[in-house]
Amino acid sequence: MQVFAIKSPLIKPKDNLVNILLQATKKHNLKLENKDLIAISSKALATTQDQITKLNQIAPSQKAKTLAKKYSLEPEFAELILEEAEKIYGGTEKAVLTLKNGILTVNAGIDHKNAPKGYAALWPLNPQQQAEAIRREMRQRTRKNVGVLIVDSEVAPLRMGTRGLALAVAGFKPVKDCRSKRDLFQKPLLITRHAIADDLASTAHLLMGETNKKTPFVLIKNAPVTFTEDQVSPKEMQIPPNKCVYASAFKISTTNLETINP
Repeated sequence: MQVFAIKSPLIKPKDNLVNILLQATKKHNLKLENKDLIAISSKALATTQDQITKLNQIAPSQKAKTLAKKYSLEPEFAELILEEAEKIYGGTEKAVLTLKNGILTVNAGIDHKNAPKGYAALWPLNPQQQAEAIRREMRQRTRKNVGVLIVDSEVAPLRMGTRGLALAVAGFKPVKDCRSKRDLFQKPLLITRHAIADDLASTAHLLMGETNKKTPFVLIKNAPVTFTEDQVSPKEMQIPPNKCVYASAFKISTTNLETINP
């Protein structure tokens, strides 16, 4: 497998992301081939959708002020969390554990990082639909069948730092079911599924970085994935709370709440 970081100019609202990607690919002398994967930063996609909110234009509610005080947040930022989150479970300083699009994530995916001063960036709208649309446009314009991966960052329980999260994928199967396969000692695997898309998201995240690299795209060649023409459902990458070891152990569900119901 080969992985190439692709830098670009600063992306702005209403920009055509495929235009920028193709121009940047050409500038880096990279050639797209069938069965390549293109990883795209979720922040870049959200920016083109104008999912960037000016905080001083938000009027925080009393619930937001309560949430902000408890977790050392700006009240306006807390109001955005209340508006964007499906559920809120608790948190720590500057970080609230929420459910957004069926994913456990911090602050409903809202971020100050790499947004202009005084603004906050939200998750992109309809990331799965956007991944499919980008894939179709790439095929129309390049005549190549490529996969698309929308990458965000996440944290894992009791692990320091961020890693990659596959927010959406198009054109390839995101999870490999290893159940009934055999290990080195010929024992059948009973519960193992391999999160291929999340592994690739972490690979891309490593090159994209978390600071000022201006690397919103990563080209991945010869990835060990299974391509498909079927539309991928986000549910393929999700596990029900009653089957998730963390949610079950800590009694997190999609119905119970520790703090505030938005």
